[in-house]
Amino acid sequence: MEGPPLHDWSLTPSQAIALQRELARRVERRDRLDPVKHIAGVDIGFEEQGTITRAAVVVLAWSPETPSSGPTLVERVVHREPTRWPYIPGLLSFREVPAALGAFARLTLRPQLVMVDGQGIAHPRRLGVASHLGLWLDLPTIGVAKSRLCGRHQEVGPARGDWTPLLDDDEPLGVVLRSRAGVKPIYVSPGHRLGIESAREWVMRCLGKTKLPEPTRLADRLASRRGDL
Repeated sequence: MEGPPLHDWSLTPSQAIALQRELARRVERRDRLDPVKHIAGVDIGFEEQGTITRAAVVVLAWSPETPSSGPTLVERVVHREPTRWPYIPGLLSFREVPAALGAFARLTLRPQLVMVDGQGIAHPRRLGVASHLGLWLDLPTIGVAKSRLCGRHQEVGPARGDWTPLLDDDEPLGVVLRSRAGVKPIYVSPGHRLGIESAREWVMRCLGKTKLPEPTRLADRLASRRGDL
């Protein structure tokens, strides 16, 4: 599913940081989105004390005519491989993206949109895991994170759908979204080939009864092996 290799993975942390700055300039922050028939969700887990990376990808069928019932699961893949990188703050994509690419290579369906458990451009060097993965796949991606990595924001309103901008100085990075009343908000940022407003709208369309949109909720369950899908 991926195109030609974007770069080599055998890098030092300083080389990886320099590469992040270079790749961030290639991230597209405007909509370039084909008609959406399938949406993928991605999450990464670890096994055997972190020595094995477990990448989970689910694909859900999307139809604008039936948004109330939510998207339907049509494919799921788990890919395991030896963990290539240690945990280094700010360089998480170098630890997670290789296994995610392995999972995407096993899909029979190509999604038109990908939601990733992690950050998009809401990253100190504007290249979170969703942006990095989006560049490799040349697909529109959205980062859906449970916590803030960078930026600042005002308090979010209490109702489902309330949101406030996530800013770094005056640069918009995404939104802080109340996806469910009474629970902590989520941090939504475009990864690649999407603008902020479209990223927020797609997350809202894919919300079910829980805090996370269905694509990343199901991927999270599969990555962490919490029950059947």
